[in-house]
Amino acid sequence: MFSSLISRYERFGIHLGLERIQYLLDQIGQPHLQVPIIHVAGTNGKGSVCAYLSSVLTAAGYRVGRYTSPHLVDWTERICINNQPIETSALTKLLVDLEAEMASISLPSPLTQFEVITALAWQYFAQQQVDLAVIEVGLGGRLDATNVCEQPLVSVITSLSREHWQRLGPTLADIAGEKAGVLKAQRPAVVGPLPPEAAAVVQAKIQQLNCPATWPQPARRVKAPHATPDTLPWAESAGVIFPLSLPGEIQLTNTAVAIATLQQLQLQGWQISDEAIITGMANTRWPGRLQWVHWRQHPLLIDGAHNVAAARGLRQHVDSQQPPQVHWLMGMLSTKDHQDILEILLQPGDTLSLVPVPGHSSAEPQALAELAKTVCPRLACCQCFPSLEKALEDAFRPEPETPSMHVLCGSLYLVGHYLQTYAPTV
Repeated sequence: MFSSLISRYERFGIHLGLERIQYLLDQIGQPHLQVPIIHVAGTNGKGSVCAYLSSVLTAAGYRVGRYTSPHLVDWTERICINNQPIETSALTKLLVDLEAEMASISLPSPLTQFEVITALAWQYFAQQQVDLAVIEVGLGGRLDATNVCEQPLVSVITSLSREHWQRLGPTLADIAGEKAGVLKAQRPAVVGPLPPEAAAVVQAKIQQLNCPATWPQPARRVKAPHATPDTLPWAESAGVIFPLSLPGEIQLTNTAVAIATLQQLQLQGWQISDEAIITGMANTRWPGRLQWVHWRQHPLLIDGAHNVAAARGLRQHVDSQQPPQVHWLMGMLSTKDHQDILEILLQPGDTLSLVPVPGHSSAEPQALAELAKTVCPRLACCQCFPSLEKALEDAFRPEPETPSMHVLCGSLYLVGHYLQTYAPTV
């Protein structure tokens, strides 16, 4: 029921700006001012950092809200308390109640779908009296609907690359200016490694606002303090040693950002022990990113890889496995940088199966195929399929003598479609 209710707001599209959401929140009791928040922006790594923070703070004994987007399978994933998604019935009631309140409010213009779900998150966290909430930016930062709090506990920028440039501006400096909009006067900031052009913009904003800022370097791998056959790999950042529960080299950066953020909270009096950090980091889960699943007993690696930086991380991870061959199953949205992503992912000898992304503005598989053949003329095979299922059935025909590593990627929506449709076991 909730999906059908919230889908009515899709027609209002994406309109960045704070006027509508600020006016609504003011009219319904300012729930956003009742919850201390950590505000997390960035191109890649936002979700992972939010997952680390909420997991560690939960292990430390706090009641922790977490708001992220998009969801993979169900809307309830976006609004969690102590890593547990809100019940569908509770989310539906929130929306029905909000619409009843909105009926008597004269909004400047119709709310977008993202603004509505963001307002529901603020209301739920206030009603549930969470100790604090980890809030992920939806798009950009400065004009994102989450950017309505002037006193965040910490503002975070995880990374920055050229994505959503159609809305945020054509250059890295333009995009950095939008992301830096989450920084607030004299409030702590944690910033991951940025390209020089972007770092200069963020640094200037930090100086203008007099933000106490931390720029953590990626964590480094260390020997596990108590090795067992199934021990996770471990890492160290800023004197803290912790397990790495999420795969991929990019997590050395994401965990360092999370640790620096937790240390800022400790400076403010939040009680977060080393034991809570170890337990929380070990228990962190963030599906759909470098995740091994099974399709009809066949191993399959799934990952969004929906922009250049994410594609680079995926190719690096695939290469670290040293597969004899790679079979890509891929679909992309029409708005993405198709050529750059294909150039990063494809190598001679790879096989490519292209599919549409169901329910979204998908790039045409045939157009992607033509581009892929131009980018990588020595592909072993490049085919288009009308559906993901047809592509999977073809990909997992009886294995040749040299087995392939199969990777599904190109869009988080495609990964979500896979998880929803095939309910894999990890």
